[in-house]
Amino acid sequence: MWPVPVTLTGQHATLAPLTQDHCADLQEATADGDLHRLWYTMIPPPDGITGEIDRRNALPDMLPFAILDRGGKAVGMTTYMNIDAGQRRVEIGSTWYRKSVQRGPMNTEVKLMMLTHAFEALDCIAVEFRTHFINLQSRRAIERLGAKLDGILRNHMVMANGTMRDTAVYSILPHEWPAVKANLTFQLERPRG
Repeated sequence: MWPVPVTLTGQHATLAPLTQDHCADLQEATADGDLHRLWYTMIPPPDGITGEIDRRNALPDMLPFAILDRGGKAVGMTTYMNIDAGQRRVEIGSTWYRKSVQRGPMNTEVKLMMLTHAFEALDCIAVEFRTHFINLQSRRAIERLGAKLDGILRNHMVMANGTMRDTAVYSILPHEWPAVKANLTFQLERPRG
């Protein structure tokens, strides 16, 4: 199995293998800001968290994590997905955070931990990110990481409401990783105000 489950710990967050032990926290998290009501995302409602945890853990091309705050409470989920062990490629995706922790240092640190693990432990040749073309908040966050737009997959998916999703595909390559890492580290170290 590649990659194997791992726990990654930072200053603001810990990534732990996703289990049903995180269910109650994640039900509370998805209700914070009614995240599941955003039509252009695929965040489960509170009563769908149990099934989502089972789904992510059952898929052979996913390695899901619970995102834990400093107190150990699950405040979101993220995943290595579309794993291609033969080509050493992963996508970081299906990420969401409860509303009250968004726009803080947590997402930057989580991405730094996942990218560091992907490039420095897994020796990935590419790390990909995907989002709905219309989800400008997500696209800007991916671009702030230093990922480059590879293109748009038009009519890529049918959404729950029946609309078609155009998917924006981004990636970071190994030769870009040192600058991306330096930028993410700088973002975490600078004072926020």
